[in-house]
Amino acid sequence: MLAKRIIPCLDVRDGRVVKGINFVNIRDAGDPVENAVFYDEQGADELTYLDITASHEKRKIMLDVVEKTATDVFIPLTVGGGIGSLDDIRDLLNAGCDKVSINTTAVNNPEFIAQASARFGSQCIVVAIDAKRFNKDKVSTGDKDGLPEWLKGNKPLSYLDIVSHDDTAAWEVFTHGGRRAKGIDAVRWARYMEEIGAGEILLTSMDRDGTKIGYDIELTRAVSEAVNIPVIASGGAGELSHLYDALADGKADAVLAASIFHFREHTIREAKEYLHSRGVTMRL
Repeated sequence: MLAKRIIPCLDVRDGRVVKGINFVNIRDAGDPVENAVFYDEQGADELTYLDITASHEKRKIMLDVVEKTATDVFIPLTVGGGIGSLDDIRDLLNAGCDKVSINTTAVNNPEFIAQASARFGSQCIVVAIDAKRFNKDKVSTGDKDGLPEWLKGNKPLSYLDIVSHDDTAAWEVFTHGGRRAKGIDAVRWARYMEEIGAGEILLTSMDRDGTKIGYDIELTRAVSEAVNIPVIASGGAGELSHLYDALADGKADAVLAASIFHFREHTIREAKEYLHSRGVTMRL
């Protein structure tokens, strides 16, 4: 059985690591490179940098931070935020990252994922999905205001044709750092992204982000069961048991966490030993 992974997430804004709640209420959590070195020394399996305002501010990703990190950190590094061209991916890979995480550009132009996968290999293309539960009353309205132009004639990917049952949950995809609802069903979107070349899904529950009440297990399981590529659960970790829940009950391949590690509530080693004690295969 493949070992499960623990991945500290470093949300970066204005050159600093930050952490918020539900994508707002941001507070400072230190220097990105110093944090990355710390987690490497602690035994993290991978690291993820997400420039949380790059797409919204329409600017490039922080290549200088990536280059400095790659000099001192030797575990796989994923970088996301503001990636809008194949050249951006090339520049990031050349700067030293191992994988790129793409959300906004994937939604605006899904063919970009196919092109990126064909050029660089699916192993380094991660599609980030920021998902939020929506009121199923929307289903009956037929409102298409939020849909991207390319999707308006392709209802199987939208939430508009999901049958609204009391026991049916659905989640909507958001872009631009959680600022823009796109009218796309997250589970169907994950399946489509796999079909056209994504090698991994980074799945963030916007409802749980920063709340420390646990991952959205229902969302995580729904996506994990829908695709055959690895799924990274993100959003809501507050206790070590939450990591276990996402891996065991949510069927995720990896867990992304921020607050519990950034503010030294738990160490990577503690998390791995806890998960190992509960029967989860880990790299110790």
